[in-house]
Amino acid sequence: MKRVINNIIKNEVLFGFFIIILFLILRLLNLTVFPVFCDEAIYIRWSQIMKSEPTLRFLPLSDGKQPLFMWLTIPFLKLFSDPLFAGRFVSILAGFGSLLGIFFLSWSLFTNKKVALFSSLIYAVLPYSVFFDRMALVDSLLNCLGIWTLLLSVLLIKYQRTDLAMVGGMILGAALITKSPALFFALLFPLSLVLVSFKKLNLISLGKIFGLWFIVYFFAFLIYNSLRLGPNFQMIALRNKDYVFTLKEILSHPLDPLRPHLNDVIEWFPNLFTLPILLASGGGLVLGIRTRRKEGLVLFLWFFVPLITQVLIAKVFNSRYLFFTIFPLIIFAGLFLDNLFAKIKKGWLKALVFLVFFILALRYDFLLLTDPAKALLTEEMKSGYLRDWTSGYGIPQVRDFIKKEAEKNKIVVGTEGFFGTLPDGLQIYFDKNPKVTIIGVGLEFQEIPNSLKEAALTTPTYLVVNQSRLRINNNPHLKLIFKVPKVASPKGQDYLLLFKVE
Repeated sequence: MKRVINNIIKNEVLFGFFIIILFLILRLLNLTVFPVFCDEAIYIRWSQIMKSEPTLRFLPLSDGKQPLFMWLTIPFLKLFSDPLFAGRFVSILAGFGSLLGIFFLSWSLFTNKKVALFSSLIYAVLPYSVFFDRMALVDSLLNCLGIWTLLLSVLLIKYQRTDLAMVGGMILGAALITKSPALFFALLFPLSLVLVSFKKLNLISLGKIFGLWFIVYFFAFLIYNSLRLGPNFQMIALRNKDYVFTLKEILSHPLDPLRPHLNDVIEWFPNLFTLPILLASGGGLVLGIRTRRKEGLVLFLWFFVPLITQVLIAKVFNSRYLFFTIFPLIIFAGLFLDNLFAKIKKGWLKALVFLVFFILALRYDFLLLTDPAKALLTEEMKSGYLRDWTSGYGIPQVRDFIKKEAEKNKIVVGTEGFFGTLPDGLQIYFDKNPKVTIIGVGLEFQEIPNSLKEAALTTPTYLVVNQSRLRINNNPHLKLIFKVPKVASPKGQDYLLLFKVE
């Protein structure tokens, strides 16, 4: 074992090949083992609608969401029969882009292939990235575009070429039509100026750099404003207000949400990085600031500025909203590991250190891929992805039942809610099935909705609802077909229920 690990680390080509294979295994294996999540269902359903009706290509703007991820999902809905697999495959491709981006960014900053390879390896196995690269959410794509935006800002400063400015502007523009936090990338882009030797700076060179930045922002502005071609462009700004506090609100309670959000970060990062990798990130940060001050400062600020800003102003705060901030920590960890392995001469000791750093992450990944209920996720993630109404546990069983029943007759299925895990989590599987009608009937209803009562007179009719949201008690016209348990929580056990309306 020690000889294999030592040979892999020494041979850079073999090391890179090993990282790619490991990445693909950890992303593709059992890709749909996690139940569909609320936002995944919405994004995939939007993609299906946009695919079917070209005039609705800007549909996500109706909810203040930028549409790039949904646009990218459309061709994969044609390629894969399972829409959930198709949506998640887009995130895997974005994750692979992040893997390559971290390699080239690390190499560009530190001119060291081993640092680049170690950073890429950490990204490949990091539970944080493994989880979100396997979900049909925009966060993996945002992370990828953020990495490449920083890479292009570094290359632009080094080589000062117009084509790099144009490419950088297009990547930044793509980020801006992915998710609103890409604004951080636009604000941080000029930070790479610190990489220039001040001895070489003069009015002419500064003028050239500012001109190239103008090209970057022009292309980004142009791409972002292409969203004005669709209706509801103004909804982006309106919906952003639902997620952040105003300056007046922050000044009136400066420690709230600061303290609770910092506590969340302190809980999430050791869990999703694992403690050895997080400690390596801290060690790499110190090492980077000490030995490569300018490069270390740029990386640190790309991590710290968006993190602390969200800690200060975010109304809604969860681990996926921080995913795009962590890639500098990954590179710092790669820098630390390269420095550590360079000092270790004995092969068996290198193998031991290698296992110590990665065994916890690989164990975490194994559970994510094989048994989500036992995965070592944070409480916030367990609630959202495994326990609450946002989790799609039971939807595959309901889907299979509906498919079987639809072979006999046309059927109607009512679900709680109007969008989200239900009904979108079911609708994505019956997009082209004329024999199945799925409708959302709202929440908190205490009687069988009239639409389902009327449908039941002529057509087999069913109701799908989470037990925690069911307000109908012992109605003789509801026959329980089956119920599927979600992951138990300390507060109790929720189930997804399938009823027949009689």
